[in-house]
Amino acid sequence: MDILGDFSLELTRWLQDNYPQLEPIFRTITQAGQFEFYLVVITITYWCIHKQLGRAMSYLVAFAAVLNTVIKHFFRDQRPFWGDPSLALVNEESYGIPSGHAQFATVFYGLLAIFIRRGWAWLLAAIIIILMAASRVYLGVHDIEDVVAGILIGLIILLGYALWNRYLVARYNNRILGQRLMLAILAPLVLAIIYASGLLLFDAPDSPPTFDALVDTAEMRSWEDSSTALGLFFGFSIGFVMEMSRVRFMVDGSLGRRALRYLVGIAGTLVVWKGLGALVPEEPLALVVPLNILLYGLVALWVSYYAPWVFVRLKLADARPEPEVSLSI
Repeated sequence: MDILGDFSLELTRWLQDNYPQLEPIFRTITQAGQFEFYLVVITITYWCIHKQLGRAMSYLVAFAAVLNTVIKHFFRDQRPFWGDPSLALVNEESYGIPSGHAQFATVFYGLLAIFIRRGWAWLLAAIIIILMAASRVYLGVHDIEDVVAGILIGLIILLGYALWNRYLVARYNNRILGQRLMLAILAPLVLAIIYASGLLLFDAPDSPPTFDALVDTAEMRSWEDSSTALGLFFGFSIGFVMEMSRVRFMVDGSLGRRALRYLVGIAGTLVVWKGLGALVPEEPLALVVPLNILLYGLVALWVSYYAPWVFVRLKLADARPEPEVSLSI
């Protein structure tokens, strides 16, 4: 193992031995980086608080998830506790680099800071990101390289988002619906092709026989996580384009109206997610991957398009009138 990896292992051991009181704090912080937490915050934001921010959150977190799972599967990096199981204070089954928790925190809280545009927001985002990264090192599931890589990838995603908004989004929005849908489908499709091609180029690194069970579990988890992320990305890509064209719901309304909107929306999400999810088998892999893409594509499509459509139909949200088209001669 390299020098930085050895140092990271020793740092984790030293922190766990000398500051055991930090364990419940870091467990709580790392729990806030789980998919369920982001799902709750994203849906509340998109349906009830700030539609544009919620849409950006959904799309960027889904895109970050695709990149994270693809890169993990390409490099197949060992986690610190593979060599010393006593270090793992939480259970993680996937590969190591880059840290998804650090990457998602960078994208999510960095995006919030971009929208708030205040110095305190950037400071708070930086503190949360650092704490999230520290929690992963303390809990023994990532080394320093993993969390640094996650933060750097998150920053690159935010830079790409800023450049998109500055130079391309206006041109994209002025395209007809068919062209926008084509581009929305093309983006996740290109990522899927890159993923499939990359797996042919990146061979699995040699590992000790004692790691065989861990590698087998990480391989299965990689396929599950990548298909989940691709499904979400596909669903959001299509759903947001359709909503902007066909529904155009607005988040305005009384607190009670927004609360009812959220209850209806999250109930539908759980029906799709848990109800249809029960039909996805655990094997064979050739069936799990496409069904997982379909399942999470439907979840994202419900969140982004069908739930807003239901809100408008049930009078839980108003719809912005379609822009008038005027012709002059």
